Amino acid sequence: MATEGLVVRRISWALPVWLRSLLALTLVAVLLFLLALGLRATRLSLHIDEDGVSTHLHTHAQTVSAALHGAGIGLYPEDQVTPPLDAAVEPGMIIQIKRAMPVALTAEGQVRQLRTHAVTVGDLLAEAGVPAGAGDEIRLNGAPSSPAAPLGTGAAVRLRRAHTVNLRSGGGRQTIHTTDETVGELLEDHGIALYPEDRVSPGMGERLQEGMTIVIERSLPVRFEVDGRTLRGRTLSKTVAQALAEAGIALVGQDVVQPALSAPIRSAMTIRITRVREAIEVAFEEIPFVTIWVADAELEIDHTRLAQEGQEGMFKRRYRVRYEDGQEVGRVLEDAWQEQAPITKTLAYGTKIVVRTLELADGTTLEYWRKMRVYTTSYTAASCGKPRTHPRYGYTRLGWWLTKGVVATDPTVIPLKTKLWVPGYGLARTSDTGGGVKGKFVDLGFDEWNYESWHWWTDVYLLTPVPPRSEIRWVLPDWPRYPDRRR
Repeated sequence: MATEGLVVRRISWALPVWLRSLLALTLVAVLLFLLALGLRATRLSLHIDEDGVSTHLHTHAQTVSAALHGAGIGLYPEDQVTPPLDAAVEPGMIIQIKRAMPVALTAEGQVRQLRTHAVTVGDLLAEAGVPAGAGDEIRLNGAPSSPAAPLGTGAAVRLRRAHTVNLRSGGGRQTIHTTDETVGELLEDHGIALYPEDRVSPGMGERLQEGMTIVIERSLPVRFEVDGRTLRGRTLSKTVAQALAEAGIALVGQDVVQPALSAPIRSAMTIRITRVREAIEVAFEEIPFVTIWVADAELEIDHTRLAQEGQEGMFKRRYRVRYEDGQEVGRVLEDAWQEQAPITKTLAYGTKIVVRTLELADGTTLEYWRKMRVYTTSYTAASCGKPRTHPRYGYTRLGWWLTKGVVATDPTVIPLKTKLWVPGYGLARTSDTGGGVKGKFVDLGFDEWNYESWHWWTDVYLLTPVPPRSEIRWVLPDWPRYPDRRR
């Protein structure tokens, strides 16, 4: 044997380096191949059934858990595996995996993401420790459901516990079984209408609790009549005063409220506010001044001057006035006095007579003591209104025959028998009057055969002798009035 070993070493030493490397690599490959054949011969063949889907698996794992891990199959704690994970792997073994379904459960104020093997909604609730009770509301995927309803993957289950609550409203009482979570939901779901002014206790957002009592204080409709407007509203106030304060209606001074402020509120009550105020008012009344005339011997007749300017006086009265809703309902005179006395207007009229001379066109001169502008008309016996058969037909008031040179005047202005010179007419003497001859008016007489029509203003001259002062009308009347041509 020693000889054989010696021969081998000698042969190896005699081979080239590259051949020795090739032989070494070949030897390694042969060894690896033999090892693989051994491993293949020792591996086990298995079947995995995952929710009805079968997969073939070859493994050298010793346990079910290792086999699944080696196959890259992850598990949730709720998944069911048969045989158990710690069971030894055997040839031809069938591993069954039953996946738990993911579901969402909302119950008792909590939202939980679960995985379950429950078949029905009731099974899920029992499994989660929140079994449904009588009257509880179950919703599956948002729709009303029941404990017997089948589950599905990704199902959303909502459980709302039923509460027994007491409701008091307007003197009535009732017991309600509900799955609503808040007071507001309960009132809305049961069609209980509220006005904004109604009061609910506990508040609308409060969560319902078993045996809770909900009290609704109903507001009452009221109407306010104030400041010319009608306001409608509702109130929880107990008295009229509280209702006004709640509505923001302020009372001022002597305002009157009907009914009284202490009156209790009744349904559909009308509350009227009458705005009352008192004011002090002073009324002014003018006192007209008086105009008097005084004679002035230094002033020529038919001239005037203002001796004293007149001024109106002032009389005052102070009243206490009561207004209701802006309308005066009464006033009381508290005082009256003359604030200022009127000042009399004094006009001076001339009483100085100046005799002047009027030269006529033929050289004749006449003396006159007064020149007067009068409105002149003309008339004859036929225009006097008497028939020819009348015994006074053609005669003047003084019994003179009506002819040219006889004129009618207002005897209070130009006395009868006064001598006149009327330019364009001639000498005349007043001996007649007439119903329409008033003031500064002269009606010129004519015979029927020589009648001339006169209808305009004319300056007439009153001739000497000057009559007694007692017969002179110093201030002439203002009628008829000479027209102002500037107008």
